[in-house]
This record gives sequence, C-alpha cells and structure tokens, in this order.
Amino acid sequence: MHATPFITVEGPIGVGKTSLAKKIAEEFQYQLLKEIVDENPFLGKFYENIDEWSFQTEMFFLCNRYKQLEDIDQLHLRKQKAVVADYHILKNLIFAKRTLKDKQYDKYLQIYDILTADMPKPNVIIYLNASLDTLLTRIEMRGRDIEKKIDPLYLQQLSIDYDAEMDRLEQQYPSLPILRFNGDDVDFVQRKEDLQHIFQALKSTLQKGVNV
Repeated sequence: MHATPFITVEGPIGVGKTSLAKKIAEEFQYQLLKEIVDENPFLGKFYENIDEWSFQTEMFFLCNRYKQLEDIDQLHLRKQKAVVADYHILKNLIFAKRTLKDKQYDKYLQIYDILTADMPKPNVIIYLNASLDTLLTRIEMRGRDIEKKIDPLYLQQLSIDYDAEMDRLEQQYPSLPILRFNGDDVDFVQRKEDLQHIFQALKSTLQKGVNV
C-alpha cells in the first residue's frame, strides 16, 4: 500500500540533518518538521554532567517529539501532505541507551513504547554520518554555546550507535529505504552537485513508491 512520503534525515550531532531537511523541504515543497533542541532547559547541564541530567533531558525530548509528531500527523500526513523531518523518534532510544542507567532506561522504555505505539513512522530515511573530525569541525562552525561542552568521546560513541541502529533497521525492515551518505565525502552545503546527487537518490526512491 503506497503512503504519503514521510522522510526523515538522521545522523549524529553536527552532521547536517537540519540543513539537509530544509533543502529537501524547499526542493520538494514538503512540510518541514524540526526538532526542538535549544528550548530544552536541561541540555546545557546534560553536557556538563551526563549521569546527573540524562533522564530529565531525554524525557523532555521524548514528550516534545511526541507532541510534534501528533500535530504533524493530524495536520499533514492524514491529509496526504508529505513531510520531511530532521529527526526520527527512534533517536530517543539511541541517546537513552547510551546515557541512562539500567533502571532509568527500563522506565524510559516503558513510557517510550506507550507514547510511540500509534505514532506515524517515517517511510524513507536519509542517514548522514561522518568522521569525528568532521563532526567536531561542523559543530565548531555553527557555534552553539551549549555544544561546546560536548565530550568528543561521547560524540564518537554516538556515531557508532547510529551506525549500529541503521544496520538493525535494514535487517528488521528490508523494505524501508535507507539512503546513506558520508559527510566526509559529500558536502551538500558547499557543493551543489552533492546536493543534487542526494535529491536524485531521493527522487528515485519516491518514484518507486513508499510503503506503509
């Protein structure tokens, strides 16, 4: 059964998710869904002391993303209006697994399962990844004060976790298109030909049709 395109751009911090999602929204005339980041009151404290502030940080993100997805479903997807987002809700589990203690994660997972049970799931994933040096360079270039506190080791582990999760998704859902691009080789901000390459890959995928 063909479905309305719901595309997500995913990858670790600093890889360019929002920039690419914006360009896709402009090119394809899709509704853009951007995650709430700066509004999280716990994020600065989280980067300073992950153990102390991880649960509060992850719960804030989960509740806000739930509300965003609920709205986007009612206002756009159910009306057959295509959407591109700069996150996939599964990122909550990627981050939570890395930062929460076992008992905290068990509680978090219960809440996550309840909230996401009837949430719309993207039917195309664009996955961006890059080396640690590239991620750190791009984080420095965009100059967010909060992100200056990110531990490079945490960022590297997060990148590994993302790779593993994408591999798992491909195995579990072989019909789900996952378009992978390496940020070390592809610079869609500075090189128009790289951006067009991504657009063409997405167009080819959409022409084949996306499934529920």
